[in-house]
Amino acid sequence: MFIILVYDVGVKRNAKVLKLCRRYLTWVQNSVFEGELSEGKYKALKHELRHLIDEEDDSVLIYILRTTRYSKRESLGTPKGGDSTDLVF
Repeated sequence: MFIILVYDVGVKRNAKVLKLCRRYLTWVQNSVFEGELSEGKYKALKHELRHLIDEEDDSVLIYILRTTRYSKRESLGTPKGGDSTDLVF
């Protein structure tokens, strides 16, 4: 499955969440990650995130694309993160 993960967490937890997400996904922009994960790795990522975030104050959105056949990502402006080119899935 292809995952797009976006988070907004408190300053104290930001570095830890960033480091965790980089272990599983590709960083594409501030607080935005994407990548292909197996079901097991997806469950592991969610489990670890639940232990890092404060569910009362923090927010993590995960978009799951079962297929990327009809998906396309375009980038405008200065590229950030791990990829400097537009990706077409």
